[in-house]
Amino acid sequence: MPKRKITVERFLWETWLPAIKTSIRTSTYLSYESHLRNHICPYIGARRLDRIDGSVLNELYATLLERGRQDGTCLSAATVRRVHVVLHRAFRDAMRWSLIARNPTAAADPPKLRASRQAQFSDLERPCELKRFLDFVRNDKLYQLWLLLATTGMRRGEALGLRWCDVDLHRGEAVVRQTVVSHHYVIAMSEPKTCGGAGSWRSMPTTVAALAIYKEGNSPERDDELVFLLPDEDSLNPIDISKRFIRLTEKAGLRRIRLHDLRHTHATLALQAGIHPKIVSERLGHSTIAFTLDVYSHAIPHLQKEAATEIATLVLGSFEGPT
Repeated sequence: MPKRKITVERFLWETWLPAIKTSIRTSTYLSYESHLRNHICPYIGARRLDRIDGSVLNELYATLLERGRQDGTCLSAATVRRVHVVLHRAFRDAMRWSLIARNPTAAADPPKLRASRQAQFSDLERPCELKRFLDFVRNDKLYQLWLLLATTGMRRGEALGLRWCDVDLHRGEAVVRQTVVSHHYVIAMSEPKTCGGAGSWRSMPTTVAALAIYKEGNSPERDDELVFLLPDEDSLNPIDISKRFIRLTEKAGLRRIRLHDLRHTHATLALQAGIHPKIVSERLGHSTIAFTLDVYSHAIPHLQKEAATEIATLVLGSFEGPT
């Protein structure tokens, strides 16, 4: 087929994905595959690559927002924007390979996102509820996993990908060198999401002690065994772990929250406790401190007040007003 007549579907599946597969993380590749299969090719896959323009993409985004899920319900604006990001990269590469003259995503208008979502557990009662949850699951066979997530801010896949050789119980540290991802319930190992590759966490003494007891009770045969396993399983499916967490929170009488909210909780409580945002950003594995401050700005309003007070003191000294 001449290049000028190549379809979007053929370009994406036969040219683009195979070309970039070795340069991206496994989880990113699986995400791209999902978007192509579910959100892009069913709608514009049969169109010619060089006939895609901003109006075609805007129509795609509107359709996805209205009925983009497989059950006919709407997709979130955040998901549609991720579709836009995938298309932007794909069309950019098509330009580099001289298949199209311009990137049509530059003329498209993906949906805007609402203001930054506040992390849950952000009020003063949340620490009490978190402790209540941890007390409730103390006898759960994955208690050490819940405790680790709550006290380190690790992502779900990072904790599930931990091996005993990645954990130093004497130093109280864990190094994330791989992460577990799930695509249509098929489990795979991927590279860490942290910007610099592997991320490291220092855990609380309570968490370290719990992991030491957990290791002694499970007696791993090899250092490269995953830390968190259930009998007769090679690894835990992240989707099942999230569902298990939700069931436990409901049994504990807490409002419905996601497993990922343990990460938000950790960050929020750390910032409210006065830990420097750069340290929190490094623990969370964020690419920049600016991202951390944007997402969790609601958790640190006291910094604005303290900054204003300190600056006023420097400039005015002990100014008490007019006499």
